[in-house]
Amino acid sequence: MNADAPARFAFDAYVQAVDDAHRPALAYAAQPFAAWHATLRAKVMDLLGPLPARVALNAVIDATEEFPEYRQHHVVYQTAPGVEAPAYLLIPHGVDAARPAPAILALHGHGDGKGQLVARGEPPNLYASLARRYAEAGFVVLVPDAIGFGERAADFRRYGGRDGCNVNHLKLALFGRNLMALNIWDDMRGLDFLASRPDVDAARLGCAGLSFGGTRTMYLAALDERVRAALVSGYLTTFRAYAIDTGNFCGSQFLPGVYAWGDVADIHGLIAPRRLLIQAGRADRGFPIEASRAAHAHLARIYAAAGAADRLERDEFNGGHEVNPAPVVAFMQRWLGRDV
Repeated sequence: MNADAPARFAFDAYVQAVDDAHRPALAYAAQPFAAWHATLRAKVMDLLGPLPARVALNAVIDATEEFPEYRQHHVVYQTAPGVEAPAYLLIPHGVDAARPAPAILALHGHGDGKGQLVARGEPPNLYASLARRYAEAGFVVLVPDAIGFGERAADFRRYGGRDGCNVNHLKLALFGRNLMALNIWDDMRGLDFLASRPDVDAARLGCAGLSFGGTRTMYLAALDERVRAALVSGYLTTFRAYAIDTGNFCGSQFLPGVYAWGDVADIHGLIAPRRLLIQAGRADRGFPIEASRAAHAHLARIYAAAGAADRLERDEFNGGHEVNPAPVVAFMQRWLGRDV
């Protein structure tokens, strides 16, 4: 067999050639911001497809742990007909209906689910126990499991070596629906839950996530203006760098058809003019720093066009695919503690 055969017949070469000739139809190109924003946002909403009915949350707290700085509840609430989401709800001591606090929806990545964001007394994890840090800083924090993760991961065991994200995505594709849309809807319902609580100041809601959590944060903040400040860590890149060249994604992490219309930075640009902090580790192999810098330059042009250049921040640090904790806590303290 010819030693060159694998390269000769590689499908990647075809996809890369398609991308070489591709330019997303609604990529930002110095046109007036408001019209561009409205057009791309409408297109992304259209790509989501039909969303579930907004049913009563019917939230139930079924377990509580006390810690020195906050109380941690295990809560289950309904996100769609027949669909329940388990989550941790962290409430700082001293926060109540008479003294409501700003709140953050903290979103996990592609891993074990919500637990790493609240971990205590363990070696540092890549999430830096982010939800716990926010609660210690005075924020109410909701940490839900995404579909197929944490307490919602039981179905994965049925698939053997298959990636459960891909299987779940393919099942929904049979109906012309997609998994990203349902996860975005779940996260919107998380905002509904926070906004419904008397101990939360619903005018000061934030969202934060790493990796797949950053993906979810991007889409949620782009499409739901209740998010007043957003942290995206370990995600701002280009579709070429992380999806086409490396295949570093799965059925949970993409919206079918989106790259026909915009690149990753364009979707982030829909968050403008609201506050956005981008984090990027210089040693992040899955999201190379060169691609992050290029995407950030494009995103900065969008924020400038929105008249909000000062509302986009960047924390580039010496680390890998992980949260750099101090700046993300300070960012939320700065912008959710005042009129944003």
